[in-house]
Amino acid sequence: MAGEAPIKQAVKWIDDQLLDNSGADRVKLVDEASRRFDLSPLDADFLFRHLAERAKKK
Repeated sequence: MAGEAPIKQAVKWIDDQLLDNSGADRVKLVDEASRRFDLSPLDADFLFRHLAERAKKK
């Protein structure tokens, strides 16, 4: 994971969390990922959209 862009790290981390617990609160996951990977508000918005798109595909 070293050397990857923080947004990519955050996406992977959220995906891993959802694999462990598919019922996890996605808003809380994005909030924690934003703090953990020092993301900008635009990055956090991207994560919300990413999760929304994933939910539509299921």
